[in-house]
Amino acid sequence: MTENQQQPEAMAAKLGIGSYCRHVFLCTGPECCTPEVGQAAWEKLKSALKDAGLAAGANACYRTKVGCLRICCAGPTMVVYPEGTWYQGMTADRITGFVQQHLTDGRPIPEWIFARNPLEVKDRASS
Repeated sequence: MTENQQQPEAMAAKLGIGSYCRHVFLCTGPECCTPEVGQAAWEKLKSALKDAGLAAGANACYRTKVGCLRICCAGPTMVVYPEGTWYQGMTADRITGFVQQHLTDGRPIPEWIFARNPLEVKDRASS
């Protein structure tokens, strides 16, 4: 294996990829919200996950900042996988409550949800 092939594998191992329970994607604008509002929500999400002990370990939650989730209104928009829960209006002031209620307690927040699209786990050999 070449050095270039080993770099992504080493980085993935360092980040714990393969051991996460959930993956949160947060759109930071500029269409669904201003970049400032999106960036504030992103910074709050990073710190809230760390404070809740979800940045690593058995219940780790991976996070990804994206520029567009194609729902260009009522943002910041967020989607949580594998359950496929789509949230609207995820400003910084909502993030701590979201992390506690949805990610820690396992109780999605219905009044902030606008869609659901759970990912079905399939046997990869049959796909």
